[in-house]
Amino acid sequence: MKQHNIFEDMFSEKELQSRRALWQVLCADFFQRYIASGDTVLDLGAGFCEFINTIHCKKKIAVDCNNHTARHAGPDVQCFSVDSCALSGVVAPNTVDAVFMSNFLEHLPDVDALTATLAEAKKILKPGGKLLILQPNIRYAYKVYWDFIDHRLPLSHKSLSEAVMHAGFDIVELKPKFLPWSTKSHLPQHPLLVKLYLKCPPAQYIMGKQLFLYARKPANEPSPEAG
Repeated sequence: MKQHNIFEDMFSEKELQSRRALWQVLCADFFQRYIASGDTVLDLGAGFCEFINTIHCKKKIAVDCNNHTARHAGPDVQCFSVDSCALSGVVAPNTVDAVFMSNFLEHLPDVDALTATLAEAKKILKPGGKLLILQPNIRYAYKVYWDFIDHRLPLSHKSLSEAVMHAGFDIVELKPKFLPWSTKSHLPQHPLLVKLYLKCPPAQYIMGKQLFLYARKPANEPSPEAG
């Protein structure tokens, strides 16, 4: 019997095209403001690589345990298939300007894995480096949070903030309600609607079920030693 890969079967080709168009707008109209042209950016749990393929920066790194991720990465993206608790085994400490995670942490098995993942992200970031997290917020998405078989760890904006601060990051910005639940949500879908949505906080307050968190590694953080 043929075994299906959950990752590959998650979206149809038409849905993938819609997701790429969506990320074009999200990066241009929101996420790019956090990323400089000379930055090294690591996309953790890169999935279909919509973010890392689209964002403008000097060096792009995609990390995902799923080997299929490399098929979706652009030619300028360096890919690693490694556990999130072992990032510093493939990326040198103190070399990354920004670590981005989108819809990733809910797939971790437990709090210990979350703690280890945040510690590894901090280790590879430069002092003052940025941690950017887009994440389903169980406080507002509890009715649909468990509709995906690979969701394991429930996180709200408060519990995630606690974990991030415990890991030694300084939280700069927190939006408890930002994007709708998923790209399969009814609205917004069209790129023009997405642009309007990003400029309309009241709409985010009504429809948002995903949080956005921006934190920084302290600028005076001692550089970790490699190995």
